[in-house]
Amino acid sequence: MSRYFVTFSYDGTRYHGWQIQPNGVSVQEKLQEALSTLLREPIVVTGAGRTDAGVHARMMVAHFDWEGAVIDGQQLAYKLNRLLPYDIAVSKVEPVSEEMHARFSAKSRMYRYYIHTVKDPFQRAYSCEIHYPLDFAKMNEAAKILTTYEDFGAFCKSGADVKTTFCDVTKAEWVQTSPTSWYFEIRANRFLRNMVRAVVGTLIEVGRGRLSIDDFKKVIEGKQRSDAGESMPGNALFLEDIVY
Repeated sequence: MSRYFVTFSYDGTRYHGWQIQPNGVSVQEKLQEALSTLLREPIVVTGAGRTDAGVHARMMVAHFDWEGAVIDGQQLAYKLNRLLPYDIAVSKVEPVSEEMHARFSAKSRMYRYYIHTVKDPFQRAYSCEIHYPLDFAKMNEAAKILTTYEDFGAFCKSGADVKTTFCDVTKAEWVQTSPTSWYFEIRANRFLRNMVRAVVGTLIEVGRGRLSIDDFKKVIEGKQRSDAGESMPGNALFLEDIVY
């Protein structure tokens, strides 16, 4: 039995997230269908994590196991790109040791959430338009506080089936890319369901002056999702990087 990593990217607009769903099309479903067609037997892939409906990935990794002859990764990647929909693109297929796991072997993941502050028809699909003033210095002050906490239950989707709400956040900051465009970058060993969008929504409350820095700390320490800000739209969120 050999194990292979597939590294790919996707535009999540048309999908109900990464994971196979009973009532909607998922990225996992499309990748499994393409691999099963090309390898001529049912293939099940395991992803590095789950992205919600509408969320994108510039880098996603999944693994599958194969008992047949050695696979030419370059050729399989080429054939996958011919077969997969236009909004999923494979960059490489490579053999890995059987101990490697797309999800559990990942040391860190990095997300970015994009916002813009003026109407822009070319950003609307992949960035969140904000029409009110934001204090980004205060938002960055609050963002850095995230690296000093471990329990992020306040930002976990209510009812999520998780064994622990502990995460090791090593970076969290707002970066300006133009006079009217910013992104929030956060890196951690793992993320909870809906966590990044909830964190961004709460930081925006800080930026609007609705929460003080002390209030932000109390939200984290209270561990109640109802105390945090709203979950921001998924179209502006990208899984950008995974480190193994």
